Amino acid sequence: METSQEESMSWEELRKVARQLENEIDLKLVSFSKIGAGHRGSSFQSGSDTAPLLGDDSFEEMQADLEQLLSKLSSINEKMGEFSSGQTQRYTQQRHKEVLQDYKQEFAKTKANCLARREREDLLNSVRKDIDNYRSGLNRRMDLYLKENEHIRSSERLLDDQISIAVETREHLISQRLTFKKFQTKMNDLSNRFPLINSLTQRITLRKRRDAVILGVVVSVCIIILFLYAFR
Repeated sequence: METSQEESMSWEELRKVARQLENEIDLKLVSFSKIGAGHRGSSFQSGSDTAPLLGDDSFEEMQADLEQLLSKLSSINEKMGEFSSGQTQRYTQQRHKEVLQDYKQEFAKTKANCLARREREDLLNSVRKDIDNYRSGLNRRMDLYLKENEHIRSSERLLDDQISIAVETREHLISQRLTFKKFQTKMNDLSNRFPLINSLTQRITLRKRRDAVILGVVVSVCIIILFLYAFR
């Protein structure tokens, strides 16, 4: 439909359409260049680390619109070439071709910048994700290390308590040993100072042993007599 309309247009009509397309392309290229330069757009916020640098929807839509407008302007210029019979028309048609070429170059450059910026954005997101994963793993390892360190400290405290108890027990035993040793020393000193007491003590001990022997003999005799009497 558009091709048939272009074929029926006159030179002035084609020139008018070409200017309209050039103006429209120029405005869109300005917006497209802002996206390529990372200016604030509707799909992201400036200064935000988490927001995307490029709006995929707006970028793709504007790219398609520009490609369509450039294609249409190229078709118009080709059609205008059929009317280039005079010097003025040839000059005008050449000027429109140069403008079209400039637009194509600017569009290609901006598109390349946008794609490069998107690749950098993807790379930064990937690196940021790797860093976050590394930090997360490092935090988990740190938590494990802290828990293990706390277990070691608890074990050290229990060991210190057991060592303290053992030391106190050892000191108590040493104290008792010294007390018994002092008591024995005093008893020896008393025995050495009072020989009569020592002698009396020995006699009492001998008498207790003798009484125990006599009592044992008497009990044995009585048992023997009881057995003899019982078996008679």
